[in-house]
Amino acid sequence: MKLFYLLLVLVFSGVSLFSQSITNVKFRQEGSKIEITYNLQSEMAMEIEVFCSTDGGKTFGEALKSVSGDAGSGIQAGSNKKIIWDVLKDNDMLYSEQIAFKVTGSVNYVGEMIYVEGGTFQMGCTSEQNNCGDDEKAHSVTLSSFYIGKYEVTQKQWRDIMEANPSKFNDCDNCPVEQVSWNDIQDFLQRLNAKTGKKYILPTEAQWEYAARGGNKRKGYLYSGSNNIDDVAWYSSNSGSKTHPVGQKKSNELNIYDMTGNVWEWCSDWYDEKYYKNSPANNPQGVNSGSYRVYRGGSWDLEARYCRVAIRDLNYPDYRFSIGLRLAFVP
Repeated sequence: MKLFYLLLVLVFSGVSLFSQSITNVKFRQEGSKIEITYNLQSEMAMEIEVFCSTDGGKTFGEALKSVSGDAGSGIQAGSNKKIIWDVLKDNDMLYSEQIAFKVTGSVNYVGEMIYVEGGTFQMGCTSEQNNCGDDEKAHSVTLSSFYIGKYEVTQKQWRDIMEANPSKFNDCDNCPVEQVSWNDIQDFLQRLNAKTGKKYILPTEAQWEYAARGGNKRKGYLYSGSNNIDDVAWYSSNSGSKTHPVGQKKSNELNIYDMTGNVWEWCSDWYDEKYYKNSPANNPQGVNSGSYRVYRGGSWDLEARYCRVAIRDLNYPDYRFSIGLRLAFVP
């Protein structure tokens, strides 16, 4: 039998990289769950985590996992933010007279990342695809698990790191950044990783296509999330000749947005027209060198046939027009 007993709870004020960002932390117990409320003052979205102590705040364990509400990435400023902790999902027993909570906040430069469970899939010109190119030979690929951005990197995210916005459509903080070259992105990633202490990367072609197809929840769509492109993408017939804020169309099976249309997305790989014929079956990384880098997904200014999940395109690493990016992370 699982036990849940709180005799005395000490509520700690929230801490953050920015003073006075988290204030007025309170709690109340409802059965086996605890509701924690707080106020958040910040001009930027924050990464919110909650920690629990059983010795009155002398030591804290890892961040609580079974939380819902205003915790995790992308939390905006506001009063009476609410977190629900499902205690018994994280602990077989919680028994103490000196329970304490700590709420922390840090700047979220990357947005929400989606966990993509690894698996095996057919990459390239599968049966539902049409107008396939010679470089899209269908082949089996097995990938390890990874994370990928729920959204394309926005203009605000780029500006927060690079202190500049190269986009043509530059009056929209939540629109995807574009006019960035593959080389530009390497500088962006270096600065981002220095700030976060993590190793964010561009996805490989294989990772990108697996996520676009819906990973292990895929339903075999022509586009990312639907056979009807208007449901999931901004492209030449509906974009009004411009990009749009991320996440406005329907997501795909993994709850990822805009992998079809809006802006092309650079991948890490060098391009090789014949690579699919000789690609390793496990975690392919692309050829070791080349003249062109790969980008995927189609964009706001192109017809539907250029937005299939299998289509590949290429250009020099210093090319910029209508291309953006999506972050990836390998645990």
